[in-house]
Amino acid sequence: MLPFRSARRTAVSAALAAGLVLAVAACGGGSDNAGAAGPDALDPNADLSKQKLTVSNWDGYMPEDLPEKFKTAKGPAVTVTKHATNEEIMAKLTAGADSGIDVAFVSGQFAQALAEQGLLEPIHTDLVPNLKNLYPEAGQLAYDKGNKFSVPYTWGTTGLCYRTDLTGYTPDSWDDLLSPRPQLAKKVTMMATERWLMLPAQKVLGFSANTTDAEQLEQVKQKLLTAKKTLLAYDDTTFGDRLKSGEAALVEAWDGWCPTDDPKIKFVVPKEGSDLWVDTMVVLKTSKNKEAAHAFINYILDPGNHSWAVENILYKVPNAAAMAKVDAKLLDTHPELKTPPAELLKGEVPVDLGDAAPAYTRIATEVSASK
Repeated sequence: MLPFRSARRTAVSAALAAGLVLAVAACGGGSDNAGAAGPDALDPNADLSKQKLTVSNWDGYMPEDLPEKFKTAKGPAVTVTKHATNEEIMAKLTAGADSGIDVAFVSGQFAQALAEQGLLEPIHTDLVPNLKNLYPEAGQLAYDKGNKFSVPYTWGTTGLCYRTDLTGYTPDSWDDLLSPRPQLAKKVTMMATERWLMLPAQKVLGFSANTTDAEQLEQVKQKLLTAKKTLLAYDDTTFGDRLKSGEAALVEAWDGWCPTDDPKIKFVVPKEGSDLWVDTMVVLKTSKNKEAAHAFINYILDPGNHSWAVENILYKVPNAAAMAKVDAKLLDTHPELKTPPAELLKGEVPVDLGDAAPAYTRIATEVSASK
């Protein structure tokens, strides 16, 4: 089974990134407003059949029949809208008016940005009893410790995905990608999306994946400019196909997208360390259906529902009960799914970069446009 291929982490243009920063800033409110609603603001006995939901998610990121099953089980009708990237949904949610969206799926650092602007409803834990299914490590994520305003849906890491028969050795460093051995020149790919484009150089240089230091960022840029000379391509979506065809021998990859169902293909986290990315579910402050929104998140966290993500998009979920339901044969075919939460937590969680975000976009644009 191949992982679902979406453009959900596609790089945003410099102009859009700058516009996004301004849009978020314009919403005001600050982090002090993130928990404005009190714990008694929602009615645990609300008639959910009188509420309806609009959920925005990436295409293929939850079962197509889940809205109908939820309606049958809990009452609310669900309309699903789709966004291709975090930036697209952020533009909708920060436009200054009610977007009409009740629940949104966004990556962790974007959930953080929304919360800091007072745009999210705090998670009312009494309405989400299935939170008990989450690993303890799921409450230790840097963008939202304690899951106060977001609930993690999927998580994973980034590393090296390689063909054992083409590399001739076992790569174990980001430098294997940035400064490949002669036989691998023009046989390696890196990601174009800015946070993941920057990651290998940041880690090799000993910097944080969230660094905002101008001198460090300049060193990262220079490292990436040098690395481009030996690259086959920047590729966020088809690197697995390139490996299988033999066009590429070594690629930067998200763990779930490394096609380890092919016995010649392996995945490794480099010795310098990597990230721990997380995709989350959030409830919008403007939602008029907050009880139903919490019920929807609780329904997702049911082990039988949440395990779908593992089985169909090959991403780990931070849900112990759901992971326990996954077929052992799938775990053996895709051993990266077995990574324990404590090991994942060694990765650096991306956080909102604030005013430094345009610098990342600028570097990514300059590197990708260089000769």
